Amino acid sequence: MLPHKNIAMSSETKNTADQQRPMNAATNEIDLMALFGALLDRKYFICIITAIFMMVGVAVAIYSTPIYQATAMIQVEENSASVPGLDDMAGMFESSSKSVTEIELLKSRSVIGEAVDNLQLDIVVKPKLYPVIGGRSFRSFNPVKPEQVAKASYNAESYAWGGEQIDVFRFDVPKSAIGHTFIIQAGKNNSFSLLSGDEEIILNGKVGEEVTNGRFTITIKKLVARAGTDFIISRKDRLNTIIDLQAAIGASEKGKDSGIVNLSYQHENPEYAQTVLNEISKIYVRKNVDRNSAEAKKSLDFLAVQLPEIKKELEESEALFNDYQKNQQSVNISLETQGILEQIIELDTKLQELDLQRLSVSRKFKRNHPNYQGIVEQISAVQSQRNDLAEKVSSLPEMQQKLLGLTRDVEVGNAIYMQLLGKVQELDIVRAGTVGNVRIIDVAEVNITKPVKPKKALIVVMATMLGGMLAVAIVLIQKALHKGVEDPSEIEGIGLPVYASVPFSMNQDKLTGLAKGIGKGLGKARKAKVAQHKNILAVENPADLSIEALRSLRTSLHFAMMEAKNNVIAISGPSPSVGKSFISANLGAVLAQSGQKVLVIDADMRKGYLQRHFGLKWENGLSDILSGQKTLEQVTKPTNVNGLDVITRGQVPPNPSELLMHSNFSELIAEIKTKYDIVIIDTPPILAVTDPAIVGGHSGTMLMVTRFGQNALKEIDYARQRFEQNGIDVKGVVFNGVLKKASNAYGYYGYYNYEYKSDK
Repeated sequence: MLPHKNIAMSSETKNTADQQRPMNAATNEIDLMALFGALLDRKYFICIITAIFMMVGVAVAIYSTPIYQATAMIQVEENSASVPGLDDMAGMFESSSKSVTEIELLKSRSVIGEAVDNLQLDIVVKPKLYPVIGGRSFRSFNPVKPEQVAKASYNAESYAWGGEQIDVFRFDVPKSAIGHTFIIQAGKNNSFSLLSGDEEIILNGKVGEEVTNGRFTITIKKLVARAGTDFIISRKDRLNTIIDLQAAIGASEKGKDSGIVNLSYQHENPEYAQTVLNEISKIYVRKNVDRNSAEAKKSLDFLAVQLPEIKKELEESEALFNDYQKNQQSVNISLETQGILEQIIELDTKLQELDLQRLSVSRKFKRNHPNYQGIVEQISAVQSQRNDLAEKVSSLPEMQQKLLGLTRDVEVGNAIYMQLLGKVQELDIVRAGTVGNVRIIDVAEVNITKPVKPKKALIVVMATMLGGMLAVAIVLIQKALHKGVEDPSEIEGIGLPVYASVPFSMNQDKLTGLAKGIGKGLGKARKAKVAQHKNILAVENPADLSIEALRSLRTSLHFAMMEAKNNVIAISGPSPSVGKSFISANLGAVLAQSGQKVLVIDADMRKGYLQRHFGLKWENGLSDILSGQKTLEQVTKPTNVNGLDVITRGQVPPNPSELLMHSNFSELIAEIKTKYDIVIIDTPPILAVTDPAIVGGHSGTMLMVTRFGQNALKEIDYARQRFEQNGIDVKGVVFNGVLKKASNAYGYYGYYNYEYKSDK
């Protein structure tokens, strides 16, 4: 039970007790324990929310689309050996690994863009799946024979349920339609329709044929689906597709300066992921080879331009030489001329070679570059030697000079042409034999038995933890926002003594038409239709903890009323549903059981229901006697408790406050206080009406009933101020409806809740 607080406690005793209390550290400890107790009180709520989140996590883990990862490995080698003895010194100045550069090249728009174009990754098409469960049904279908599709479930014919396939070779749309979604609807006999997002028909066609209307063009290579099945298709922006793929491709060096690059790509379709990663790897390796053979290719391109011109000049020289011999009837060159000719041919051939070198170098370097200047100097030296020979030729006969010139042109042209042919073959071999400094070690593979996402166990654990934390947060927030007093010491802190803490009684619900339920553990009242009984709790179950607490209140009142001006006790409260009528009826019964003659009056003439506690009717009550329609004997109703009489509220008057202020009420109080040992008047809430203040002026003792967890401290203090404004001193507070909760088990009043009764 909850024993009363000693009202006679002096202020000095209180101050001493306050000084003996622990300081802030102990207060904080109690607060933490109270919070822990609040969590214990809401343990079922926390468990339910946690269980709901756990089930949601399980559902998400089961129905989430699995993501597979394709992996590949590439080796990056050094282009050339380092200088002996400088390896250690070079390592001191290295800012990044060679692999870092190659990774950036691999993820460049040049490589990724070519992969997007080759695989047409900017065309996104997938079957339309049933919400939530459609993905799992589609993935779990195992066809028995090729091109078999699953039957539609729930009569949802437009959704794909498993086995559906589509291969779109071409899909061109206007720029304004890029990024928009369209629908491909399978028809009968390999026909299909292209629909807009509003399901308007854009195109109709057959599989394998190109269909266009001038703005939209589509070619479908393969379509396996039931008639009426929908596929979602869209044409993405090429640049955005490249950027998205660049972000999705994972590339990292395995160890520092190892030259081993691991590639990864994740996608819900394992074949798609493997194809994309292999294509990127191949393109990257090919471009690496092309980059290393670029110099040989440039030389070949240059020779490809020069070779036809040299051949044309050679053919013209041979034609002139043959014509001259024919005209001159086979003139031969003398031995002296032959020697000069050989020297001239050698110098002219060398000049041609140097001139080709000069042209080739001019494509790489500027004219003031040392390489270019060196070739120019060589040309000048050879040209000087040739000029010397030209003087010797000028001394020969005219016929020999002409024949020498023609023969020279043929021989030099032929030598240059053969030399260029050899050079082309040599460069072609060099280009063909060029090997890049990167190579594929492992082609892309996917482990379809172990998807990398979702992590089912992790999802369930995280969802469960999130649910638990959310539930705890809700409880703590409600605890922080809830201002209802749950500790009587808070009431005493504003100067109001707590006469008794009355525990909540489950038995009271069975005895009255107002079942004051626990509700959310905050002691809020709820109305329930239950059978009315004629016995009050003090008679039906006198050993109830609530009645034991009222007995302690009886003892406290005995001392409190010694200095009171009369034997009238007025009972009010800050707000409705605090249990004033319960306290009034059962306190009256407890006082009557002690041998006193008690009268209980229901002064709440607006909504009073005191009659329900005794199984009486409200007719012929207080309003009737105050209005002069009835006498005291006519409205006084006996109860089944010896010495306890009741006056009900009577007819609801239009002016309750005026009736209470009438002299008839003063005369009534003067008459009944001489006939009864104690008079208990149950009044309305003080914050709602002024009736309690009027009644309090005629009473010797004013008690205020507050409800556990319902009335805020400011509300209680304001109610006290309302009484004081009318010159009424509130003697004390009855803390009603106390719930046994883990959060208040650590308070001082928690130790009073003991049940002590006979074992028989």
